[in-house]
Amino acid sequence: MHNSFYEPAGDGSYLATPATTGPWSADTQHGGPPSALAARELEAFRPDPGQRLARVAVDILRPMPAGRLTLATRMVRPGRRIALLETVMECDGQEVLHARGWRIARSPEPTPAVAPPGAPPLPPMPPARPRLPFSGMHTDGYLAAIEWRFVSGGFDHLDPAGGRAWTRPRIPLVPGEDLSPMCRALLVADSGNGIGAVLDPARFLFLNVDLTVVLWRDPPGEWLLLSAATNIGTQGSGMVETTISDRDGALGTATQTLIVAQRQPG
Repeated sequence: MHNSFYEPAGDGSYLATPATTGPWSADTQHGGPPSALAARELEAFRPDPGQRLARVAVDILRPMPAGRLTLATRMVRPGRRIALLETVMECDGQEVLHARGWRIARSPEPTPAVAPPGAPPLPPMPPARPRLPFSGMHTDGYLAAIEWRFVSGGFDHLDPAGGRAWTRPRIPLVPGEDLSPMCRALLVADSGNGIGAVLDPARFLFLNVDLTVVLWRDPPGEWLLLSAATNIGTQGSGMVETTISDRDGALGTATQTLIVAQRQPG
């Protein structure tokens, strides 16, 4: 097990460790770690303690090698009540990811919390399992760096109704730092297309080209429940909608746009 997903390399750069590599290839990063790293930059740029990062929209421009990443952040729309920021991530001289985040002012007084009526009760957390059977997947990177407690669905248990899993990272994003709520949510929410998988990954690729996470409250703990549902059309596109919850109930949503294709033999 590696000590972190990234190692700082100076001048706004980070070295990706093997823990970032995704299930499709041992040479490219999973979308969760770089999305979380971009959110860390959005939070750190001209920080305002009176604001919280409430929404992050990530566009994944191309596969990211597990190498050196450089990030540049700018303020798109400054403001005391709302502020829009953008981070551009580069690897090997190419832009690989764009992320935009809305920071919204914290209310000085608690606002009424409103939940949808008839929300289903949260499932209990299943016991830990020594090794999850992600058959045909690269399991020594990101999949091993996250703890998974599947309630239903998953790569090896396809369910058209969707999948649910309690998740938490086993290692920090960068050494010596706790994950912020938004970073933690992005790190695991990019797995919605795996948790809610409806196609056999041995026969099909279903890669997301983006990830948008909205949190209407910050989770205080490390465990997050992802409840993911997938819709796929006949023209090679799909969408995953994920509800993000903690032990107190739903706290946010994530969406992913998918490119769907048959895997090439060999």
